[in-house]
Amino acid sequence: MTSEDSVATPATAYEWLGGEAAVRRLVDRFYDLMDLEPGYAELRATHGSTLDSARDKLFWFLCGWLGGPDHYQERFGHPRLRARHLPFSIGIRERDQWVACMDQAMDEVGVPEALRERLNESFMGTADWMRNR
Repeated sequence: MTSEDSVATPATAYEWLGGEAAVRRLVDRFYDLMDLEPGYAELRATHGSTLDSARDKLFWFLCGWLGGPDHYQERFGHPRLRARHLPFSIGIRERDQWVACMDQAMDEVGVPEALRERLNESFMGTADWMRNR
């Protein structure tokens, strides 16, 4: 048995990521990148003039989705992700930019590789389901 074998994987992705402060860092880096990187221009264009509301909503949502506190549901009820995103034009380009931007953010804030791989798979599945064109 190695020392790695004796270290248990946290019960939730929220814990594995590092809790609320780590989720906030990830979300903030994600939206900072969206604002800064030209490769995310189409994705950024879907968000309007300010990202403040989107930052908070994604932070609240991810806390619960990752297995932490249900901040989003406490404020707004069930997320109904697809229904809430129908007003926005989401195609393959926006999907791919969202996933790439989140992957870059996860890399830059130091999300452990095994968790990053799992989250990328889940994010891609969800982002693909959100496409409406």
